[in-house]
Parts: sequence; C-alpha cells; structure tokens
Amino acid sequence: MLWSANLTGNGARNEAVSVNDERFLFVGTYTDLGAEGIYTCRLNVATGAVECVDVQPGIENPTFVTIDPSGEHLYAASEHVSGDGEVSAYAINRNGSLTLLNIEHTGGAGPCHVQVDQTDSYVVVANYFGGSVCLLPIQADGSLGARTDFVQHHGSSVNPERQRQAHAHCVMIDRANTLVYVCDLGLDAIVVYRIDHATGRLIEQPDLTVRAEPGDGPRHFSFHPTAAYAYAVNELGSSVSAYDYEAATGELTVKQRISALPEGWSGDSTCADIHASPDGRFVYASNRGHNSIAAFAVESGTGRLTPVGHSSTRGEIPRNFLITPEGRFLLAANQNSDTIVTFRVDADSGGLEFSGHVAAVPAPVCLQLLPHRD
Repeated sequence: MLWSANLTGNGARNEAVSVNDERFLFVGTYTDLGAEGIYTCRLNVATGAVECVDVQPGIENPTFVTIDPSGEHLYAASEHVSGDGEVSAYAINRNGSLTLLNIEHTGGAGPCHVQVDQTDSYVVVANYFGGSVCLLPIQADGSLGARTDFVQHHGSSVNPERQRQAHAHCVMIDRANTLVYVCDLGLDAIVVYRIDHATGRLIEQPDLTVRAEPGDGPRHFSFHPTAAYAYAVNELGSSVSAYDYEAATGELTVKQRISALPEGWSGDSTCADIHASPDGRFVYASNRGHNSIAAFAVESGTGRLTPVGHSSTRGEIPRNFLITPEGRFLLAANQNSDTIVTFRVDADSGGLEFSGHVAAVPAPVCLQLLPHRD
C-alpha cells in the first residue's frame, strides 16, 4: 500500500511513499525560538534519514505533541508561560498534513505534556507553570470538549529557584487505562490519580504517591514494556529512579537511584526525557548540558540499571528523543542546535552509533512517530 505525500509546506515534493519504508514523524517546537509550528517529517525506517515536508503554523510553542491510538488525531500543548494554557486538536490527513479541529483551555499556565487514554476518550494534560492537571473529553470527530476536571497541586521543595511551587511535568497512563502517574518537579513527587471514565473525573490516590529525593525534581516517567518495573528521570538531580511496579494496585516501590551523568563530570546539566527500548533490555535518558544520551542495561529479574555509556547527541540541549518501534534507531531532538540526529542502536550492547543523518528543524523539543494505518 502507498501513501501519496503531496504536501504544501517547506521542502514539499510530490512522491509516492511506501509505508514499509517511511513513516510520518511529527515534531513539536518552540515558536519563541524561531520555529513556525508543528513540523511533519518523513522518517526512512531502513536508513534513519529524516526529511521535513510540511509545517502547521498558527500555534504558539507546541512543545509537546501526542497521537491517539488510532493514528487519526494529534493533540498539541501550547506552552504559554502565563494565563490559561491551550491544547489544540488536529486531524492527521493521509498525506501527513494536519487540519485544525478545535482548541480548548487547560485551566493552567504552561501545558507541557499530553497523553491520550487507550480508548480515545480523554486527553490528560500537565500544566507546568500552573502546577496542575486537567482532563479533556474527546468528541466523536476527534475534537476536544471542555475540561471535565481540573486538579491544582500545592506545595514546594528544597530548590529555591525551581521548586517554590508545584510544577506538574508529565502525565503517564498505566496499561490498564485506569491510573495516571503525574511527575511533579516542584513537589519532588509522583502523584497518582484514578480516571473515573463515567464521570470524567481525576480521583487522587494519596496512598500511591511516591516521594523523590529532596531536590531531584522528577520530570518524566516510563513503564517497562514487558516487566513490572517503571523508571523516572529526575531533572534537577540528573538521575534515574527505578521502581518495582505492582500492576494490580498501582503501587511503586523505589529500589535504585543512579546518576545519568558520567562519573566525575561536574558541569551544569539537567535531565529531560526517558524511554525503555522496545525489547526492555535498555533504558535511555537525555542530559541537557552534558548534551548526551545515557544508556543503561536492565538487569533481568530485578529491573535494576547498570550504566552502559554516554553518547553525544551532536548538538545542544537534547530535550526529547524517540526510539523507533523495532528498536533500530534513536532520534535525538537538539533544541538549541535546531537538529534531529539519528543514531543506530546496537541490539547487543545498547550503545549508540551516529548514522550520518542530521535533519534541520528549528527548536525541536518533541518527536512523535505516526503508527501504521490501514
């Protein structure tokens, strides 16, 4: 089957694209740093080459984008520093371009992370500057309804510059589509909510809240793809926390905290993103300042992490990265170098090798790959 890429943005060209060789890649950006909006690229899954083919303008700072399970809709957070944040809903066209459906408000400033539940019923949003979480219903056409719930976090922690108030940074829904894990950098906590799908409410589960080390600032969270483990990357502490995860209850039990930086390195750096490899044998975290991807081997049977090494992202401030579904490539988005760099993943060691492919994209900070569609 062929998709016809007949796009109208920068670098557009008419070409028949085989879904077996190429996939659409959507890139969230900072328009404050010179980007035009949400970029559509093509990723060659055989070589790792990335080519930008379109851009969707008219949205301010779409710093995080996500795709629904059907692959038919994209939702983008507009990271306004103040005021009421917004999430935009788009239809994904067959040629990879986007059509705006509508925009809804999130109730708090600086929405920075969005996730769709597995039934395409709700969008959950973390408001970073507002320190809050909200739930928005998805309509039959993929557009968003007005939020059905809003929860304000309260509190602070030990870092006087970054933790004077709550800063919700990540929302991650469990495999059962029941619980939402919210990394709050300002509170040094992972706060857990149950989604009441019937009423559209977020019900806090205080017994499941996990406290991080003071000053660590948990930022992003990832479940192991097959085993009962989970991992959080701590932005301020430049570390990764490993947890045992009890799926039946949702309980997290911390068992390890490990540095994401090389031993002896003492420069300024903060962590940003974390992902496990599709086969679950490795975990990767990005370092902004050291400008690297840290690789860890996952110990079978325990989920504990052992450092594998660090790979330069060949750019500055790798805020976000993506591992392709078959685990062949890792793509790093270098925010301050305006590049997306592709690395080959060594299946045996977990190490990264530069592929030779670098794509120019202004201020890239989020990468989302479109799943195959029939």
